[in-house]
Amino acid sequence: MEGKGATADPQLQHFIEIESQKQRFQQLVHQMTEVCWEKCMDKPGPKLDSRTEMCFVNCVERFIDTSQFILNRLEQTQKSRGGFSETMLD
Repeated sequence: MEGKGATADPQLQHFIEIESQKQRFQQLVHQMTEVCWEKCMDKPGPKLDSRTEMCFVNCVERFIDTSQFILNRLEQTQKSRGGFSETMLD
């Protein structure tokens, strides 16, 4: 029974993982909004002009591309570390 506390309920772990992903996504959206607003919005008005709209579109696309690149890079780094430590254990 003592060892049972060390292993968490798989459903709880899954729930926590999903909630963490939601939180990270919300943080990314907030950060993207802040960055693109600062970069593209000269003076707020009732409508976006086409230049401002294109700036937002490009900014969001670059932000997403950059975020995806970073995530892929981190994933590769973790895999290479994981592969290294697994070979050390064998």
